[in-house]
Amino acid sequence: QSLDIRPVYKRVDTCAAEFSTSTAYMYSTYEEECEAEVTDRDKIVVLGGGPNRIGQGIEFDYCCVHASMALRELGFETIMVNSNPETVSTDYDISDKLYFEPLTLEDVLNIVEVEKPEGVIVQLGGQTPLNLSLPLAQNGVKILGTSPDAIDRAEDRKLFKELADKVGIKQPKSDTALSVEEAERIVEKIGYPVLIRPSYVLGGRAMAVVWNPADLRGFLKEAFVVSGDHPVLIDEFLEDAVEVDVDAVSDGQDVIVGGVMEHIEQAGIHSGDSAMVLPAYSLHNETVTAIKEQTRHIARELGINGLINIQYAVRENDIYILEVNPRASRTIPFVSKATGLPFAKIATRIMAGISLKEQGITNDPMPTYFSVKESVLPFIRFPGVDTILGPEMKSTGEVMGIDPDIGFAFAKSQIAAGQILPDSGKVFLSVKDSDKLSIIALGRKFEEMGFEIISTPGTAQALMDQGISVASLPKLAEGRPNILDYIKNRNVNLLINTPSGPIPRRDEITIRSIAVAYGIPLVTTIAGAVAMENAIRSLREGCCNIRSLQEIYASQIGGGQF
Repeated sequence: QSLDIRPVYKRVDTCAAEFSTSTAYMYSTYEEECEAEVTDRDKIVVLGGGPNRIGQGIEFDYCCVHASMALRELGFETIMVNSNPETVSTDYDISDKLYFEPLTLEDVLNIVEVEKPEGVIVQLGGQTPLNLSLPLAQNGVKILGTSPDAIDRAEDRKLFKELADKVGIKQPKSDTALSVEEAERIVEKIGYPVLIRPSYVLGGRAMAVVWNPADLRGFLKEAFVVSGDHPVLIDEFLEDAVEVDVDAVSDGQDVIVGGVMEHIEQAGIHSGDSAMVLPAYSLHNETVTAIKEQTRHIARELGINGLINIQYAVRENDIYILEVNPRASRTIPFVSKATGLPFAKIATRIMAGISLKEQGITNDPMPTYFSVKESVLPFIRFPGVDTILGPEMKSTGEVMGIDPDIGFAFAKSQIAAGQILPDSGKVFLSVKDSDKLSIIALGRKFEEMGFEIISTPGTAQALMDQGISVASLPKLAEGRPNILDYIKNRNVNLLINTPSGPIPRRDEITIRSIAVAYGIPLVTTIAGAVAMENAIRSLREGCCNIRSLQEIYASQIGGGQF
């Protein structure tokens, strides 16, 4: 800039130079003539998500597209900045102008200098644009919606810990560290297991649950590389807790909670990989009400204008806050489709100055049916890879099932994700000691449905002691035929395995990999197993109704049946 070397913008030539192109599909280059054709209309820039990769979902692109639609409806000229040719937001007709540019400070500032917009929206494209909010504001760019300072207060783990302490919200024991040595001292104080996570990341990158000192240093080194100049946060890991995701929208005064989503997988699995149920299906009404109130409190305290996503853990009716994201989350499309309220559009209108009351939205949506979001995992493409789910996201897509019966809703989500739910055959049960009480009721239900139960010795003994018929198989290292032989011979239809400790965890990697390769459903949590049993029972006993989203919304509005 000191040498006045600035880019100009050319239009992608959609006419092969045969005619003058009118498509406002711009790219930068260093030349003399600029083809941007800047208008004098009020305009707003929407920053997209940048390149998609595992751990960075397409759901953010959905939010950006809906933002562009909402702004157009309000009469603004819409300008999309994104550099991914595979997304809908980079279709030339979604926005009035598309700048096919990287999501970096320099590139965005160059566009702002040329277009001079009313403001820039950063909270809909995920973590990549959100990380630009503070530097853009420092360079004089108006950020629409939640202020950069509020974003920093929520994103910076240490600042947020101070906020949670101030408003009296429970958190797992935690601290922040700026060196490996400092982190090791903190872990010693907190005790194992711990969750290690860098600041300002998406997709759970470099997050890990660490169970023992032997693994700690390696995970810490990776976390510090990813975190850069920001601190690494060390949390107490809450075992056997139910994780809950909440999406809400706020105009600074009123807060509408779009949904309290209960994870089927236990806490510690990334929200992008977890199956979720909306509304929560096992939490007490008082717990759900308390979660909603905490969400409103945090949104108002932070001064949120737009979307906010909060993750909680519930253990023995105690509510702990895990994380706050002052932006669109990857569950926004799911919540929008489950409730019929377009939350990305609602948030965009707020950023354009239209309150929730002015939009006629005054109450939390209360669906009369269950919606289940299930993740689609790419393990079939990576034979032999470690398929255990954890804090780092691995899914590459998601599907959903809707039904008034939670069993059917879960069954629909599994079928959509490519899982073949058996209605008979053999079910393999092998669980850690703390799950043995829970597995008895489950084993009895499968026996009642006529399934043949096979199991490893410890679980088999627990089932036999309760009068449940079961065939005992040796563990992988103790003889054959073991469960791997059954899988390879396609002589088992469902696997339920909750591992514990380093050796069973290694066995489970092998079992999962082989099960995935052979297309056999495998469940690794008791909650997931209960959901699977409900789904199988529903499919055996009833008829699975299929309805379009439009039919479901119409039936709710008209007071009719699903």
